[in-house]
Amino acid sequence: MKLIVIRDGSAILLSEFGERPVSPGDVVLLGANVLCGSEPEGYITVTTLYLDTDYVVDQFFWQHAAVLADRLDAEGLAEAVYSEPAQILHLGKDRTGMLMPWLDELVALSVSGLFRERFHRMQALWFSVADVFVPFVHVSPVRLTPSQRVRTRPALPRDRRFAPLREEVRQVADLLQLNPERSWTLREMADTVHLSTSQFGRVFADAYGLSPLGYVAMLRAKRLAELLREGDLPVEEAMRRVGWRSRGHAARLFRQHVGTTPLRYRKRSRGRA
Repeated sequence: MKLIVIRDGSAILLSEFGERPVSPGDVVLLGANVLCGSEPEGYITVTTLYLDTDYVVDQFFWQHAAVLADRLDAEGLAEAVYSEPAQILHLGKDRTGMLMPWLDELVALSVSGLFRERFHRMQALWFSVADVFVPFVHVSPVRLTPSQRVRTRPALPRDRRFAPLREEVRQVADLLQLNPERSWTLREMADTVHLSTSQFGRVFADAYGLSPLGYVAMLRAKRLAELLREGDLPVEEAMRRVGWRSRGHAARLFRQHVGTTPLRYRKRSRGRA
C-alpha cells in the first residue's frame, strides 16, 4: 500500500478514481497492486510511505480484536470495509502541515538503517500520521457487532493464523510479469505449479489481492501505459503488443486500472511532453 502526501505544487492523478487534481492538503491512498499515474502541473513535491499489506492487516486485527476471531477474519472484514482501493483524502493544509515534521523524521530514520534500534520511534511516528489521516478514509457501512457475524468462534488474539506467500504463487507471478502479452488461461497457470484451478485461484488472490487474470490485466494496463507514453505505435497496435485483441475490452480494462482511456492517456502524455 502507498500513502502519498502532497507537500507542494500540483498534479493531475490518473487511477481507478479517474482523473483528479491534487494539491497541498491532499493525501493519496493506494491499495496493493493499484496503478496510479501523475502529470505534474509545473512541479510537485510529495512524501510517500510504503506500507506492507500484512503489517496493515495486522494492525487492523488488533484494532478490532474484540469482535474478530483471527487474522483471516481481519482480512475479510478489511476488504469489506475498505472497498475503494484508490482514494484522495482532502485533509486540508493545516492537517497535512501537522504531518510534515513526523514524515521528515520517518524519512531520516528510514535511510539511517537503524530499523531495529529506532523501531519504537518509527512506530510512534507512523501511528501519529495514521491518527490524522485515517478518519478521512472512505469506508463501507459494515457494522462491527458479533451478532451480525455468520460464524463466531472464541479466540484470543495470540491464536492468529498467518498466510505466508507460497512459492508456487511467486513462480507464476514472475512468469506473468515476464510475459503479460501471452494468452494465459487459469488452467495453464495452475498446471505450471501443479495445483488445481480452484486452489491456485484462491492462493493467488490471497497473496496479491487480485485474481490471476485480474493480475494479468493490471500488468497489461501498466505495459500499455508505457507504450503509449514512450512510443509512437498506433493505439490498436500497442493494445495487441500487450496481449489485448479487442479494442473495446482493452479500453475498458485500461480505464479500470488507469482511470482514463488509452487515447486520452496518450494525448495527455504528448501534451505534457
